Amino acid sequence: MRVLFIIFLMVHVAKLSYSQTDFDGLFMDRNYLCAGLVSSYSSFTHYWEGEKKRDNLNMGTVSNTSVGVMGNYGLSDRLNFIFNLPYVQTRASAGNMQGQNGIQDLSLWLKYALMQKKIFKGDLQLIPALGYSMPTRYYTPDVLPLSIGMQSRVWSYRMIVDYEKDHWYFTGSSTYMHRQNIFLDRNTYYTDRQIYSNEVIMPDVWMWNARFGYRNQDIIADVFYENMNTIGGFDIARNAMPFPSNNMDYHRIGAYFKYETPVNGLSILANGFTTLAGRNMGHWSGIGLGAFYIIDMTKKH
Repeated sequence: MRVLFIIFLMVHVAKLSYSQTDFDGLFMDRNYLCAGLVSSYSSFTHYWEGEKKRDNLNMGTVSNTSVGVMGNYGLSDRLNFIFNLPYVQTRASAGNMQGQNGIQDLSLWLKYALMQKKIFKGDLQLIPALGYSMPTRYYTPDVLPLSIGMQSRVWSYRMIVDYEKDHWYFTGSSTYMHRQNIFLDRNTYYTDRQIYSNEVIMPDVWMWNARFGYRNQDIIADVFYENMNTIGGFDIARNAMPFPSNNMDYHRIGAYFKYETPVNGLSILANGFTTLAGRNMGHWSGIGLGAFYIIDMTKKH
């Protein structure tokens, strides 16, 4: 918040925009940067071992806390560059397993407004997006659910459809994630068979997201549904640890709210989610908070 306040004192902001994410239908104008800090907390006590829901008293409650730097820069009015770099800390309330902490994966996105058209007195957009994420440091992915990430380089291909009429909007997206193989600090491991190698073949992932809500120059408020489906993988064996190449699926619902404060260019946001059903993963629920500031990057006399 100190950094954001210093930026506010030093930079003149000429206009407002309320775009921020890689999955919405909004764009920053050319040469404007919207940057800020986001924090989140999520946890679970029960998890799905395959499709069987159970708990693990040796771990208690598993939690994940993160603080990240995010930004969205307008390369043009129709092409945006988005980045995200989080610091993550994991913890278990019981047992002897130690959590991890550190800077996780750098995510980069390009989002382009391919088509903008008036339909039924509303605005329809078709928006392809290309994403790439990579670890910024070495961390082990082999201590799930306490790993801070998967240590995999990921290419993401997303198509977004956004329709708005009288400030009410629907946004739907479909994402295919190609995950590169990872390497462990051991030369043998067991999945559904014994494997004598330190290389793990990572299955790809499909994701779907649907949002419905209201937005104007002051607020954005929506509810959303999200589904993740791993293409391949295997189930956790009885009483075994999760593994990076498990078949991890989930269905989630949540809500998102963003408010443009009276301070020109400063916005705050809040969100929350819960998991309805899953496979080989925790019954996660979480909340998030953030603050963003819009900076005019154009050259001025």
